Amino acid sequence: MKLRMTAALAIFVLAVCMPVLAADISGQWTATFNTQVGEQHYVYTFKVDGEKLTGTAKSDNGTVEIQSGVVKGDDVSFVENLDYQGQKLVITYTGKVSGDEIKFTRDVAGAAKEDLVAKRVK
Repeated sequence: MKLRMTAALAIFVLAVCMPVLAADISGQWTATFNTQVGEQHYVYTFKVDGEKLTGTAKSDNGTVEIQSGVVKGDDVSFVENLDYQGQKLVITYTGKVSGDEIKFTRDVAGAAKEDLVAKRVK
């Protein structure tokens, strides 16, 4: 009986704590995807500290610092403030980590939504 209670408590603690652990996405990730302005090539460099996400997003249009980055469990979100041909665009990313892939949806300044898959560079 005591062993069953201990096992049940251990399972409960794991179930409660698992969602709190942020996915370790630190490192480089690449993505190529189609947009309204043509094919885009990205290299994301992520750094995770607890739930805080920082790093860079490097594209054919230059490199920008990631803003407002958060990793909670397998959920990832951040903002890319892109200067596209002199026009400032706020691109909001939301995604889900699955192994060595992150499935993102990008909201480009409220004007377009784009889906992409970033893959970990090994």
